[in-house]
Amino acid sequence: MNTATRYAASTIDPKVAIQAGKGDNSSFIQLYDQSSTILFSLALRILGNREEAADILQEIYVDIWKRAVRYDIGRGTPIAWLITLTRSRAIDRLQASHHQLRRQASPTDGTDHVAMPGRFESPADQALRTVISKILEDLPKASRQAIELAYYEGLLPAEIAARVDQPLDAVLARLKLGLSKLHKSLEAYWEQDLSA
Repeated sequence: MNTATRYAASTIDPKVAIQAGKGDNSSFIQLYDQSSTILFSLALRILGNREEAADILQEIYVDIWKRAVRYDIGRGTPIAWLITLTRSRAIDRLQASHHQLRRQASPTDGTDHVAMPGRFESPADQALRTVISKILEDLPKASRQAIELAYYEGLLPAEIAARVDQPLDAVLARLKLGLSKLHKSLEAYWEQDLSA
């Protein structure tokens, strides 16, 4: 993401998001112009498909326009809200497509079967996902929870602290510890992989 896009997204006025949700056309256009690039990039990264990413964005903006979802100033910045919406919808779409693939691949005789890999995962991606899952499982529960809330729900450290009812300093320390361990474990994994 270029600097101009990052700046525009980070400077969305909360009043613009509120007015867009109330049907104000110029506020809606401004919200779209300032956020669509970053949201499309996020959806594309999660889904790996341009058409599905565009579809997710269309759903989100239609819901905002129809007042099906509303921005709440008490829950963070407008861009954090939009990122959370996009991430949640994209992950839901990905999980739904994975469940559909599994149902299509499951035998009708009721025997056990091996789940199919995701549509966009190579064997190397699957191996890396397994390694990351194992590393996260080995982290202390509090660090794992903080990382999951930050990554999967897009929460900022202050929002995580409020959610888990812990001091901000404790959440920051848990994130730092967890990410440090994750980084070191991944470095070791890649070094081992390169030497093999």
